[in-house]
Amino acid sequence: MARDFPNDSWALILGGSSGFGLATAQKLAEKGMGLLIVHRDRRSAMKSIEPEFEKLRGIAPALKTWNVDAISADKRDQVLEEIQEVLGSSGRVRVLLHSIAFGNLKLIAPEKAAPRTAGGSLAEKLGVDAEALASAADELLAEGEDGMHTVAHAPQYGDRYLDEEDFARTILSMGTSLLGWTQGLFHRGLFADDARVFGLTSEGNEVAWKGYAAVSAAKVALEALCRSIATEFGPHGVRCNILQAGVTETPALAAIPGSDILKAQARLRNPMGRLTLPRDVANVIYLLSLEEAAWINGEVIRVDGGEHVSGATR
Repeated sequence: MARDFPNDSWALILGGSSGFGLATAQKLAEKGMGLLIVHRDRRSAMKSIEPEFEKLRGIAPALKTWNVDAISADKRDQVLEEIQEVLGSSGRVRVLLHSIAFGNLKLIAPEKAAPRTAGGSLAEKLGVDAEALASAADELLAEGEDGMHTVAHAPQYGDRYLDEEDFARTILSMGTSLLGWTQGLFHRGLFADDARVFGLTSEGNEVAWKGYAAVSAAKVALEALCRSIATEFGPHGVRCNILQAGVTETPALAAIPGSDILKAQARLRNPMGRLTLPRDVANVIYLLSLEEAAWINGEVIRVDGGEHVSGATR
């Protein structure tokens, strides 16, 4: 097994049962890191998750998992105490990845959007039923025919709106909960001398996607927290960086209304002509965890194949 890190190095991944978290676990396990995975999944979901964990057991030096609420202070303290026992006297956490994807995806006001006319105009021109045309476009869009996104049905957001409690819960889950885990590891002396803390953001940190307001606020809070961790924990050997992934096929993306349209627009805009993969992000987390990346601290790093800067569509 290739080892790029000191012996008895561990990665603690919050939200490691799917998406970016699972991909990062796979990558770091391949490179010789022990894995500590915290996730929150229903019992029914474990039928598909446990085989992935079994694969990790086949490549990682060691794997310990907890199916608990990572934003509960009591559960966090309990897990940290158990981590201390697992690591023993020599093990240390080299990587902490915050990949919690629990957020409220609702509008903040009733939608009053301009009606889409392309589909109706095309249906009238062809002498076909507009609803049938839109349904056909939906099917083609789901199959990867990205140009159909202007003809397909518009996303439906429902009539429930974000309130202050939704915001507070989302910001804690997807943003500021990183602080408690960072402080908990530090005060127990569980961080390696050269530790790396990572969070995940998206283009929704500065672009207002409908239904994304609470998650957007959480991402911005996470980025601000990262800068503070980088500054105040830096003298203790802890670096903190945020990865801004492009649009990626994950369970979290699937929960966003109109995700098929987001994916189509991303593929049309991306110079590489595809979505970002969880593995793309995992590869960069691995690179930033190496000794050679020790001077990168407090940054938001885009991992999107040029999607963010591209002004062209195919």
